[in-house]
Amino acid sequence: MPHLPNAVLWSIPAFVLLTVVEMVSYRFHPDDGAEGYAAKDAATSVTMGLGSLVFDLVWKIPIVAIYAAIYELTPLRVPVLWWTLPLMLLAQDFFYYWSHRGHHVIRILWACHVVHHSSEKFNLTTALRQPWTTWTVWPFYVPMIALGVHPAAVAFCSSVNLVYQFWIHTERIGTLPRPIEFVFNTPSHHRVHHASQGGYLDRNFGGILIVWDRLFGSFVPEIERPVYGLTKNIGTYNPLRVATHEYAAIARDIAAARGWRERAGRVFMGPGWQPGPAPEAGPGPEPGSAAELGSATEAGSAPEAGSAAEPGSATEAGPREPVGESAR
Repeated sequence: MPHLPNAVLWSIPAFVLLTVVEMVSYRFHPDDGAEGYAAKDAATSVTMGLGSLVFDLVWKIPIVAIYAAIYELTPLRVPVLWWTLPLMLLAQDFFYYWSHRGHHVIRILWACHVVHHSSEKFNLTTALRQPWTTWTVWPFYVPMIALGVHPAAVAFCSSVNLVYQFWIHTERIGTLPRPIEFVFNTPSHHRVHHASQGGYLDRNFGGILIVWDRLFGSFVPEIERPVYGLTKNIGTYNPLRVATHEYAAIARDIAAARGWRERAGRVFMGPGWQPGPAPEAGPGPEPGSAAELGSATEAGSAPEAGSAAEPGSATEAGPREPVGESAR
């Protein structure tokens, strides 16, 4: 088993120092257009980060067991060497992109990730606002384990990716030189990701590299100033509600659903998905119209032989379409 450090734990002193520096910078060099800091918001973000460390230990038990089983079953082995680690980081960043994108477009996964987007501020404490239900992330990295990457190496790469993303949660850095902006995820790119405007929604999913977004059509540059938060903000600083509000909303929608198709949609479709409207009966015939007279003929005596309404003719009404669940 390779002995690799947890980059997040080793970086906590740097997190604290850089956050203090950013706070001081707003004190002495305020930016009227920037969101800056709010005490309750920052406290909630820090609380969510500390809570995630605890809950991740709980989720780690079954996840490590699954990863270990897959690793034992595969005949492949990738050694941890100076030249394989960069390749592992590249692979992890690729799968992170798809994990991140999936957590935006599948609602049950979004219920986990929405925590990170729930702040209406954008500063270094926002990076600490992590979910408590990361049990939805592990399936995206199974291919790495199956290809022979040790689970400890995957965990190390994930921690490096998370540490990298800390510094990009800031409004104090504008755009960087063009080559850096083209290849790497930067504060400018990540501000777009955290914005709630329509043109910015579900964009820029990259972790370390932004090239994945350029390759897979999800990249948008920062043009107008972002408005942070959710399209419908939750309006609470209660950490428990922040961690669980979307799960509660899913449960309410499932309870109110009209059928199993809608229940599945509420869980597995996108966060903004709505079921199609139920079919409505068309307007009735106007008094004295041909359709009304035809109905009266059907209800009354049989039509004369050879008439347009004779049984077996092309105008005879067929069976009615079902109404309700089967017709939706």
